[in-house]
Amino acid sequence: MNELPERTDVLVIGGGVIGTSIAARLAEAGVGTVLLERGALGSGSSGNTAGVIRTYFPGNTLISSLAARSLAAYHALAERTGNDLGLRRIGFLVLLTEERQLEDFRRTRAAQGAAGVEVELVSRSEAVQLNPLLDPGSMLAAAWAPEAYACDPAAIVSAYATLAREAGAILRTETSVTGIDPDGQVHTTAGSIRAGLVVCAAGPWAGTVAAAAGVRLPVSTYPVDMLLTDAPADFAGTTLPMTLHPSSLRIRSWGDRILVGMGRPGPGESREDWLRRVSHQLGATFPALAGQRLEHGWSGDLDVSPDGMACIGRDSTRPFVYAAGFSGQGLCQAPAAGEIVRDLVLGRKSWTDTTGLSTDRWPAGAVAAG
Repeated sequence: MNELPERTDVLVIGGGVIGTSIAARLAEAGVGTVLLERGALGSGSSGNTAGVIRTYFPGNTLISSLAARSLAAYHALAERTGNDLGLRRIGFLVLLTEERQLEDFRRTRAAQGAAGVEVELVSRSEAVQLNPLLDPGSMLAAAWAPEAYACDPAAIVSAYATLAREAGAILRTETSVTGIDPDGQVHTTAGSIRAGLVVCAAGPWAGTVAAAAGVRLPVSTYPVDMLLTDAPADFAGTTLPMTLHPSSLRIRSWGDRILVGMGRPGPGESREDWLRRVSHQLGATFPALAGQRLEHGWSGDLDVSPDGMACIGRDSTRPFVYAAGFSGQGLCQAPAAGEIVRDLVLGRKSWTDTTGLSTDRWPAGAVAAG
Protein backbone atom coordinates (compact mmCIF):
# COMPACT_ATOMS: atom_id res chain seq x y z
CA MET A 1 0.00 0.00 0.00
CA ASN A 2 1.28 3.47 -0.89
CA GLU A 3 2.13 5.89 1.88
CA LEU A 4 -0.42 8.47 2.91
CA PRO A 5 -0.05 11.97 1.47
CA GLU A 6 1.34 14.54 3.89
CA ARG A 7 -1.87 16.55 3.93
CA THR A 8 -5.40 16.75 2.58
CA ASP A 9 -8.26 19.22 2.59
CA VAL A 10 -10.63 16.69 4.14
CA LEU A 11 -9.99 13.34 5.79
CA VAL A 12 -13.00 11.01 5.89
CA ILE A 13 -12.75 8.31 8.55
CA GLY A 14 -14.93 5.31 7.71
CA GLY A 15 -15.36 3.40 4.46
CA GLY A 16 -18.93 2.19 4.68
CA VAL A 17 -21.86 3.46 2.64
CA ILE A 18 -21.90 6.77 4.55
CA GLY A 19 -18.17 7.43 4.25
CA THR A 20 -17.90 6.49 0.57
CA SER A 21 -20.96 8.58 -0.29
CA ILE A 22 -19.37 11.56 1.47
CA ALA A 23 -16.02 11.01 -0.23
CA ALA A 24 -17.64 10.86 -3.67
CA ARG A 25 -19.64 14.06 -3.08
CA LEU A 26 -16.60 15.96 -1.76
CA ALA A 27 -14.23 14.81 -4.48
CA GLU A 28 -16.72 15.63 -7.21
CA ALA A 29 -17.02 19.13 -5.70
CA GLY A 30 -13.28 19.59 -6.12
CA VAL A 31 -12.32 19.06 -2.50
CA GLY A 32 -9.04 17.22 -1.86
CA THR A 33 -10.25 14.08 -0.11
CA VAL A 34 -8.61 11.11 1.59
CA LEU A 35 -10.72 8.29 3.08
CA LEU A 36 -9.42 5.85 5.69
CA GLU A 37 -11.08 2.54 6.52
CA ARG A 38 -9.86 0.29 9.33
CA GLY A 39 -10.84 -2.89 7.47
CA ALA A 40 -12.24 -3.50 4.01
CA LEU A 41 -14.69 -1.09 2.41
CA GLY A 42 -18.21 -1.84 3.63
CA SER A 43 -17.02 -4.25 6.32
CA GLY A 44 -18.73 -2.45 9.22
CA SER A 45 -22.39 -1.72 9.87
CA SER A 46 -23.19 -1.32 6.14
CA GLY A 47 -23.32 -5.10 5.83
CA ASN A 48 -25.10 -5.83 9.09
CA THR A 49 -28.64 -4.78 8.20
CA ALA A 50 -31.54 -6.44 6.39
CA GLY A 51 -30.37 -4.88 3.12
CA VAL A 52 -33.50 -2.83 2.45
CA ILE A 53 -33.74 0.76 1.24
CA ARG A 54 -37.06 2.30 2.25
CA THR A 55 -38.52 5.78 2.34
CA TYR A 56 -41.18 5.45 5.04
CA PHE A 57 -40.09 6.09 8.62
CA PRO A 58 -43.19 6.29 10.83
CA GLY A 59 -43.14 9.25 13.16
CA ASN A 60 -40.07 10.90 11.62
CA THR A 61 -40.66 12.96 8.51
CA LEU A 62 -37.13 14.43 8.56
CA ILE A 63 -35.60 10.99 8.13
CA SER A 64 -38.29 10.12 5.59
CA SER A 65 -37.29 13.16 3.54
CA LEU A 66 -33.63 12.09 3.61
CA ALA A 67 -34.64 8.57 2.62
CA ALA A 68 -36.87 9.70 -0.25
CA ARG A 69 -34.06 11.87 -1.63
CA SER A 70 -31.61 9.01 -1.19
CA LEU A 71 -33.77 6.51 -3.07
CA ALA A 72 -33.90 8.84 -6.05
CA ALA A 73 -30.11 9.18 -5.83
CA TYR A 74 -29.66 5.39 -5.83
CA HIS A 75 -31.67 5.04 -9.02
CA ALA A 76 -29.54 7.80 -10.56
CA LEU A 77 -26.36 6.11 -9.32
CA ALA A 78 -27.30 2.81 -10.96
CA GLU A 79 -28.11 4.57 -14.23
CA ARG A 80 -24.98 6.73 -14.17
CA THR A 81 -22.50 3.98 -13.35
CA GLY A 82 -24.19 1.03 -15.00
CA ASN A 83 -23.62 -0.89 -11.76
CA ASP A 84 -26.19 -3.43 -10.65
CA LEU A 85 -27.01 -2.28 -7.13
CA GLY A 86 -29.37 -5.21 -6.63
CA LEU A 87 -32.38 -2.88 -6.44
CA ARG A 88 -35.55 -4.95 -6.41
CA ARG A 89 -38.81 -3.48 -5.22
CA ILE A 90 -40.40 -5.49 -2.42
CA GLY A 91 -42.39 -2.85 -0.51
CA PHE A 92 -42.63 -2.10 3.21
CA LEU A 93 -45.60 -3.20 5.32
CA VAL A 94 -45.99 -1.76 8.85
CA LEU A 95 -48.52 -3.59 11.00
CA LEU A 96 -50.76 -1.46 13.19
CA THR A 97 -52.05 -3.28 16.26
CA GLU A 98 -53.46 -0.47 18.41
CA GLU A 99 -55.90 2.38 17.81
CA ARG A 100 -53.28 4.97 18.77
CA GLN A 101 -51.07 3.68 15.94
CA LEU A 102 -53.92 4.17 13.49
CA GLU A 103 -54.45 7.68 14.83
CA ASP A 104 -50.73 8.45 14.51
CA PHE A 105 -50.74 7.25 10.92
CA ARG A 106 -53.72 9.41 9.96
CA ARG A 107 -52.25 12.43 11.76
CA THR A 108 -48.86 12.20 10.04
CA ARG A 109 -49.74 10.89 6.60
CA ALA A 110 -49.91 14.34 4.98
CA ALA A 111 -46.50 15.26 6.39
CA GLN A 112 -45.07 12.00 5.08
CA GLY A 113 -46.45 12.82 1.65
CA ALA A 114 -44.89 16.27 1.80
CA ALA A 115 -41.57 14.56 2.58
CA GLY A 116 -41.85 12.62 -0.66
CA VAL A 117 -43.15 9.34 0.77
CA GLU A 118 -45.84 7.25 -0.90
CA VAL A 119 -47.76 5.47 1.86
CA GLU A 120 -51.35 4.37 2.35
CA LEU A 121 -53.51 2.68 4.95
CA VAL A 122 -54.58 -0.85 3.98
CA SER A 123 -57.09 -3.18 5.61
CA ARG A 124 -56.24 -6.47 7.25
CA SER A 125 -57.37 -8.43 4.19
CA GLU A 126 -55.30 -6.20 1.91
CA ALA A 127 -52.27 -6.68 4.17
CA VAL A 128 -52.68 -10.45 3.89
CA GLN A 129 -52.77 -10.15 0.12
CA LEU A 130 -49.43 -8.32 0.30
CA ASN A 131 -47.94 -10.83 2.76
CA PRO A 132 -49.93 -14.09 2.74
CA LEU A 133 -48.06 -15.41 5.79
CA LEU A 134 -49.83 -12.89 8.02
CA ASP A 135 -52.53 -13.76 10.54
CA PRO A 136 -55.24 -11.14 9.90
CA GLY A 137 -56.11 -11.26 13.60
CA SER A 138 -52.64 -10.00 14.52
CA MET A 139 -53.41 -6.42 13.42
CA LEU A 140 -56.08 -3.78 13.03
CA ALA A 141 -54.71 -2.49 9.72
CA ALA A 142 -51.35 -1.75 8.14
CA ALA A 143 -49.40 1.03 6.47
CA TRP A 144 -48.16 0.11 2.99
CA ALA A 145 -45.23 1.92 1.40
CA PRO A 146 -44.48 0.38 -2.01
CA GLU A 147 -41.19 2.25 -2.50
CA ALA A 148 -38.93 -0.11 -0.58
CA TYR A 149 -36.18 -2.08 -2.28
CA ALA A 150 -33.94 -5.01 -1.50
CA CYS A 151 -30.39 -4.02 -2.42
CA ASP A 152 -26.77 -5.13 -2.49
CA PRO A 153 -24.94 -2.97 0.11
CA ALA A 154 -21.51 -4.11 -1.11
CA ALA A 155 -22.34 -3.03 -4.67
CA ILE A 156 -23.49 0.38 -3.42
CA VAL A 157 -20.28 0.91 -1.44
CA SER A 158 -18.24 -0.19 -4.46
CA ALA A 159 -20.08 2.22 -6.77
CA TYR A 160 -19.49 5.20 -4.49
CA ALA A 161 -15.87 4.21 -3.96
CA THR A 162 -15.36 4.10 -7.73
CA LEU A 163 -16.92 7.55 -8.17
CA ALA A 164 -14.74 8.94 -5.39
CA ARG A 165 -11.53 7.55 -6.91
CA GLU A 166 -12.48 8.74 -10.39
CA ALA A 167 -12.95 12.24 -8.98
CA GLY A 168 -9.49 12.18 -7.39
CA ALA A 169 -10.12 10.93 -3.85
CA ILE A 170 -7.58 8.61 -2.23
CA LEU A 171 -9.08 5.61 -0.42
CA ARG A 172 -6.96 3.59 2.00
CA THR A 173 -8.20 0.37 3.58
CA GLU A 174 -6.73 -1.64 6.48
CA THR A 175 -5.71 1.69 8.02
CA SER A 176 -6.81 2.49 11.56
CA VAL A 177 -6.74 5.92 13.16
CA THR A 178 -4.67 5.91 16.35
CA GLY A 179 -4.82 9.57 17.34
CA ILE A 180 -6.03 13.03 16.31
CA ASP A 181 -4.10 16.14 17.38
CA PRO A 182 -5.79 19.51 17.92
CA ASP A 183 -3.92 20.96 14.92
CA GLY A 184 -5.45 18.40 12.55
CA GLN A 185 -2.57 15.95 12.48
CA VAL A 186 -4.12 12.48 12.27
CA HIS A 187 -2.04 9.47 13.24
CA THR A 188 -2.74 6.10 11.68
CA THR A 189 -1.25 2.64 11.41
CA ALA A 190 0.09 3.72 7.99
CA GLY A 191 1.64 7.00 9.12
CA SER A 192 0.38 10.52 9.80
CA ILE A 193 -1.55 12.99 7.67
CA ARG A 194 -2.54 16.60 8.31
CA ALA A 195 -6.18 17.35 7.52
CA GLY A 196 -7.81 20.73 7.14
CA LEU A 197 -11.02 19.06 8.29
CA VAL A 198 -11.87 15.64 9.68
CA VAL A 199 -15.16 13.96 8.78
CA CYS A 200 -16.14 11.13 11.12
CA ALA A 201 -18.25 8.48 9.39
CA ALA A 202 -16.86 5.59 11.41
CA GLY A 203 -20.12 3.85 12.25
CA PRO A 204 -19.82 1.80 15.46
CA TRP A 205 -16.40 3.35 16.11
CA ALA A 206 -17.60 6.93 15.63
CA GLY A 207 -17.76 7.71 19.33
CA THR A 208 -14.17 6.55 19.81
CA VAL A 209 -12.93 8.57 16.83
CA ALA A 210 -14.75 11.68 18.03
CA ALA A 211 -13.35 11.29 21.55
CA ALA A 212 -9.83 11.12 20.10
CA ALA A 213 -10.50 14.52 18.54
CA GLY A 214 -11.94 15.90 21.78
CA VAL A 215 -15.48 15.99 20.40
CA ARG A 216 -18.61 14.83 22.22
CA LEU A 217 -20.58 12.47 20.00
CA PRO A 218 -23.30 10.45 21.77
CA VAL A 219 -23.10 7.39 19.54
CA SER A 220 -22.80 3.87 20.92
CA THR A 221 -22.67 0.38 19.47
CA TYR A 222 -25.63 -1.96 19.29
CA PRO A 223 -25.06 -5.64 18.47
CA VAL A 224 -27.55 -7.18 16.06
CA ASP A 225 -28.29 -10.78 15.25
CA MET A 226 -30.06 -11.62 12.00
CA LEU A 227 -31.77 -14.99 11.72
CA LEU A 228 -32.85 -17.21 8.83
CA THR A 229 -35.65 -19.72 8.56
CA ASP A 230 -37.11 -21.87 5.81
CA ALA A 231 -40.09 -20.67 3.85
CA PRO A 232 -43.12 -22.99 4.03
CA ALA A 233 -43.33 -25.23 0.97
CA ASP A 234 -46.50 -23.50 -0.26
CA PHE A 235 -44.65 -20.15 -0.31
CA ALA A 236 -41.29 -21.20 -1.72
CA GLY A 237 -40.21 -18.58 -4.22
CA THR A 238 -42.83 -16.06 -3.07
CA THR A 239 -41.44 -12.56 -2.64
CA LEU A 240 -42.48 -11.20 0.73
CA PRO A 241 -42.33 -7.50 1.52
CA MET A 242 -40.34 -6.22 4.46
CA THR A 243 -42.97 -6.55 7.19
CA LEU A 244 -42.60 -4.82 10.55
CA HIS A 245 -44.55 -5.66 13.72
CA PRO A 246 -44.66 -3.16 16.64
CA SER A 247 -42.67 -5.67 18.72
CA SER A 248 -39.75 -4.85 16.35
CA LEU A 249 -40.12 -8.26 14.66
CA ARG A 250 -39.44 -7.93 10.95
CA ILE A 251 -39.21 -10.42 8.13
CA ARG A 252 -38.55 -10.38 4.41
CA SER A 253 -37.69 -12.82 1.65
CA TRP A 254 -34.03 -13.78 1.48
CA GLY A 255 -33.50 -15.84 -1.63
CA ASP A 256 -35.55 -18.99 -1.09
CA ARG A 257 -35.54 -18.46 2.69
CA ILE A 258 -36.89 -15.85 5.10
CA LEU A 259 -34.80 -13.30 6.98
CA VAL A 260 -35.94 -12.59 10.55
CA GLY A 261 -34.85 -9.84 12.92
CA MET A 262 -36.07 -8.72 16.31
CA GLY A 263 -33.44 -6.69 18.10
CA ARG A 264 -31.26 -8.57 20.56
CA PRO A 265 -31.51 -10.19 23.98
CA GLY A 266 -32.63 -7.79 26.68
CA PRO A 267 -30.66 -7.07 29.86
CA GLY A 268 -30.22 -10.34 31.73
CA GLU A 269 -31.95 -12.32 28.97
CA SER A 270 -30.08 -15.32 27.58
CA ARG A 271 -29.84 -15.83 23.84
CA GLU A 272 -31.93 -18.99 24.20
CA ASP A 273 -34.71 -17.06 25.96
CA TRP A 274 -34.52 -14.35 23.31
CA LEU A 275 -34.82 -16.95 20.54
CA ARG A 276 -37.88 -18.39 22.27
CA ARG A 277 -39.36 -14.89 22.44
CA VAL A 278 -38.67 -14.32 18.75
CA SER A 279 -40.13 -17.71 17.86
CA HIS A 280 -43.28 -17.02 19.87
CA GLN A 281 -43.85 -13.63 18.23
CA LEU A 282 -43.03 -15.05 14.80
CA GLY A 283 -45.64 -17.81 15.18
CA ALA A 284 -48.27 -15.42 16.55
CA THR A 285 -47.86 -12.99 13.64
CA PHE A 286 -47.11 -15.48 10.86
CA PRO A 287 -48.81 -18.80 11.80
CA ALA A 288 -47.22 -20.68 8.90
CA LEU A 289 -43.84 -20.03 10.53
CA ALA A 290 -44.84 -21.34 13.96
CA GLY A 291 -42.30 -23.83 15.23
CA GLN A 292 -39.88 -23.15 12.39
CA ARG A 293 -36.21 -23.54 13.28
CA LEU A 294 -34.38 -20.22 13.52
CA GLU A 295 -30.76 -20.33 12.37
CA HIS A 296 -28.01 -17.77 12.79
CA GLY A 297 -27.62 -15.65 9.66
CA TRP A 298 -25.03 -13.06 10.64
CA SER A 299 -24.29 -10.66 13.45
CA GLY A 300 -22.45 -7.39 13.88
CA ASP A 301 -22.59 -3.94 15.38
CA LEU A 302 -24.61 -0.89 14.41
CA ASP A 303 -23.96 2.70 15.44
CA VAL A 304 -26.91 4.10 17.35
CA SER A 305 -27.86 7.47 18.81
CA PRO A 306 -29.98 8.00 21.94
CA ASP A 307 -33.09 8.80 19.89
CA GLY A 308 -32.41 6.46 16.96
CA MET A 309 -31.92 9.36 14.54
CA ALA A 310 -28.72 10.20 12.69
CA CYS A 311 -26.23 12.75 13.97
CA ILE A 312 -24.96 14.98 11.16
CA GLY A 313 -23.31 18.30 11.89
CA ARG A 314 -20.16 20.33 12.41
CA ASP A 315 -18.46 20.84 15.76
CA SER A 316 -18.42 24.51 16.75
CA THR A 317 -14.96 24.41 18.35
CA ARG A 318 -12.91 22.14 16.08
CA PRO A 319 -12.53 21.38 12.36
CA PHE A 320 -14.61 18.25 12.76
CA VAL A 321 -17.77 17.09 10.97
CA TYR A 322 -19.71 14.00 12.02
CA ALA A 323 -22.15 11.69 10.25
CA ALA A 324 -22.95 8.76 12.51
CA GLY A 325 -25.58 7.20 14.75
CA PHE A 326 -27.75 6.06 11.84
CA SER A 327 -29.15 3.24 13.98
CA GLY A 328 -29.35 0.66 11.21
CA GLN A 329 -30.83 3.14 8.72
CA GLY A 330 -27.63 4.32 7.04
CA LEU A 331 -28.35 2.57 3.75
CA CYS A 332 -31.59 4.50 3.51
CA GLN A 333 -29.93 7.88 4.10
CA ALA A 334 -26.38 7.68 2.75
CA PRO A 335 -26.78 9.69 -0.49
CA ALA A 336 -28.59 12.53 1.29
CA ALA A 337 -26.06 12.43 4.14
CA GLY A 338 -23.28 12.79 1.59
CA GLU A 339 -24.91 15.92 0.22
CA ILE A 340 -25.44 17.40 3.67
CA VAL A 341 -21.81 16.83 4.69
CA ARG A 342 -20.53 18.25 1.40
CA ASP A 343 -22.55 21.41 2.02
CA LEU A 344 -21.31 21.65 5.61
CA VAL A 345 -17.71 21.40 4.39
CA LEU A 346 -18.21 23.99 1.65
CA GLY A 347 -20.28 26.32 3.82
CA ARG A 348 -23.29 26.02 1.52
CA LYS A 349 -26.92 26.15 2.52
CA SER A 350 -28.29 22.62 2.50
CA TRP A 351 -31.34 21.47 0.56
CA THR A 352 -33.11 20.91 3.88
CA ASP A 353 -33.09 22.25 7.43
CA THR A 354 -30.48 20.11 9.18
CA THR A 355 -30.63 21.64 12.65
CA GLY A 356 -32.60 18.64 13.91
CA LEU A 357 -29.68 16.37 12.99
CA SER A 358 -27.06 18.21 15.03
CA THR A 359 -25.95 16.89 18.40
CA ASP A 360 -27.09 20.25 19.76
CA ARG A 361 -30.53 18.63 20.06
CA TRP A 362 -29.24 17.21 23.33
CA PRO A 363 -28.19 19.68 26.05
CA ALA A 364 -24.60 19.27 27.19
CA GLY A 365 -24.40 16.51 29.77
CA ALA A 366 -27.86 15.16 28.93
CA VAL A 367 -26.43 12.04 27.31
CA ALA A 368 -23.16 10.21 27.64
CA ALA A 369 -20.62 10.28 24.87
CA GLY A 370 -20.17 7.13 22.82
